[in-house]
Amino acid sequence: MEEKIKKVLEKEIKPMLKMHLGSLDFIGFERGVVSVRFQGTCKGCPLSNLTLKAGIETILKEKVAGVERVEAVV
Repeated sequence: MEEKIKKVLEKEIKPMLKMHLGSLDFIGFERGVVSVRFQGTCKGCPLSNLTLKAGIETILKEKVAGVERVEAVV
């Protein structure tokens, strides 16, 4: 499961974030919850929560069965 999540993050999500000079790190997956940490310009960005929920969470739920939500950790 974690490998599938990492693959989607690397191939689909990180390239989008990179266009804005941002990135994220995969922290873990437990009980349906993916934990990530924003890096670069995404860290502290006022739109990061929108990116997290409307972008990253939506894509991961679509592509990886078992993902229920995505949370950003500090």
